[in-house]
Amino acid sequence: MSVELVNFNMTQVIPAVLVGSYEELREHVSRVANLVSMIQIDVCDGKFTPIPSWPMQASDQASVEGILNEEEGLPFWDSVDFEFDLMIENAEEQFEFFTRLGAKRIIFHIEAQNDKEKFKEFLEGLDMYTRENIDIGIAINTTTPILELAPILSYVDFVQCMGIEEIGHQGQPFDERVLTQISALRSNYPELIISVDGSVNEKTAPLLVQAGANRLVVGSALMASLDVRATIKQLENL
Repeated sequence: MSVELVNFNMTQVIPAVLVGSYEELREHVSRVANLVSMIQIDVCDGKFTPIPSWPMQASDQASVEGILNEEEGLPFWDSVDFEFDLMIENAEEQFEFFTRLGAKRIIFHIEAQNDKEKFKEFLEGLDMYTRENIDIGIAINTTTPILELAPILSYVDFVQCMGIEEIGHQGQPFDERVLTQISALRSNYPELIISVDGSVNEKTAPLLVQAGANRLVVGSALMASLDVRATIKQLENL
């Protein structure tokens, strides 16, 4: 999978939602669906992360089956695309499930892969149709050396750096180590798309963009904003 080129003159802002039910998902998406082209759904399994989220709970079965059976779609699916941030152990085993849910992008976490070689083989084996229709991202924690990404970077479309140390919760404090990670990635891979997720707000965003990030995934800062449209525009114009 070749590295995707990006317009560095524009920062893409991606709202992130971490929810416990389909109804909550619809509510959150409705606030931003007419303002952006992409929304991130954070998915936690209760193993790699402490608390499971939609659609990983048994109580979510009805809403999930409706989407899988094409009786309904993700909220506002006809006007916005979705990326799934899979904070799930060995998430490649559930890749087809999330593609059927309607993912346009899927993000794996390098630390959640118990068998790195098996994961690499999975990426190598993705068929051409999948490569053309779904972007694949790899996320990395602030405590993980970027050298761990080297064996698989040629098979992914972008890297997501985590701006917090403890993932799976919104509203966590900013981890400045992410700035060093971003700078190193930008220096070594000038054309790489670098996304940042976690503690992205009006204060940290300029630092992230200056370090080399070109996508900002914003969770609690957007949901707490009194003027979501203005906040998105401010971040895009960085």
